[in-house]
Amino acid sequence: MENQSLPRREREKLRQRQEILTATLLLFSKKGYHNVSMREIAAKAEFAIGTLYKFFRNKEELYKALILEQADRFHEAVTEAIGGNADEIDKLRTFIRVKGEIFRSNMTTIRLYFAETRGASLNVMAGLDLEIRERHRNFLLSLASVFEHGMQQKHFRPIAAPFHLAVALDSMTNAFLSLWLEDPQRYPYPEEPDTILNILLEGLVNP
Repeated sequence: MENQSLPRREREKLRQRQEILTATLLLFSKKGYHNVSMREIAAKAEFAIGTLYKFFRNKEELYKALILEQADRFHEAVTEAIGGNADEIDKLRTFIRVKGEIFRSNMTTIRLYFAETRGASLNVMAGLDLEIRERHRNFLLSLASVFEHGMQQKHFRPIAAPFHLAVALDSMTNAFLSLWLEDPQRYPYPEEPDTILNILLEGLVNP
């Protein structure tokens, strides 16, 4: 949504930038990063090529902006999911549910990112992975704080460091989402968060 507190000229610039990113996503997801030119993106967005270069110096910068914008939206949403005043288990359930919803509603972006990070040139990815990893680490620290608070309240046993538990839960959700991405019909992401959460909370071995 456009920020109405900004001057009209700034709102127009934001709108144009977003239209360029939307057109870029559609083209990259259909043809791949390496098979799309800046001229094609300008035509798709219905802007002059010069307008494109006012926002982005080259295609690499445009790609990075696209991926980082999506990464910011993702991390903002999952961080919000574990905020608030709910108890720790409900926060973890919300995280699992929200993460699945985000992946399923942004399938085009996620497929693009996975496809291009596996085969993109070093120039394209230079610095991008580092920025995304930093965002991810900050989120893991937030998720770890949920486990830490649960331990302090005696809701969780201290079976592992809070950060390691955050990594474990995040990795499990990634594994389920990776299977879903491969074959949504065969490997649907669990609708019930406890399907994933109980693997961590209840364990496998009988007492």
